[in-house]
Amino acid sequence: MKFVVTAGPTREPIDPVRFLSNRSSGKMGYAIAAAAIDAGHEVRLISGPVNLKAPSRADVLAVTTSDEMYDAVHAAVEDCDILVMSAAIADYAPAKYSAQKLKKQTAPFALELRPTRDILASLPKENRSYLVIGFAAETHDLEVHAQKKLRAKNCDMIVANNVSRVDSGMESDENAIEIFCRTGERKKFAQASKESLARELIKIILNVREKCLTKKS
Repeated sequence: MKFVVTAGPTREPIDPVRFLSNRSSGKMGYAIAAAAIDAGHEVRLISGPVNLKAPSRADVLAVTTSDEMYDAVHAAVEDCDILVMSAAIADYAPAKYSAQKLKKQTAPFALELRPTRDILASLPKENRSYLVIGFAAETHDLEVHAQKKLRAKNCDMIVANNVSRVDSGMESDENAIEIFCRTGERKKFAQASKESLARELIKIILNVREKCLTKKS
């Protein structure tokens, strides 16, 4: 199988020295890429700025902004079987970029933002040859938001986690996830290392992919 895995944050530049970003470390995405490779599959890893060593044998493409991630994903899915969108892509970017550093002022400062392009929503909704796994980082009402995203973004599966916890999730080596499938199946995993969760997740993804192929044949 050919996997495309996105990982890490994006950085949306304000000026030459400042940017908008988030706390994503990329650890979960990198663990998924490594687990897929260990299971004998090809992996294209599209990574935002992280401080991690890439898994051996991964085909790595480094990107910075949400627009770069958008273009890279659309190019990569033309030849893949499974897309795992674990990157924490910025929802907003500065409406204007200043080519010169903005000077500090004593007066209040307002920054106009524009929505970034939604990669999951932009993917084909019919006659899609690849499986799409989205991620939902939530602070409350995890099931409600995950189920809504599953339907609205036309994903085959959503992997959700509570990022309000201080002992797991973003920046941590551990995570606790709940998986929601389009078929109605769901599975919950207690807190564990991201590496062990990634191995279990790959098994589930491959099982869903096999069911999809069996259904089409």
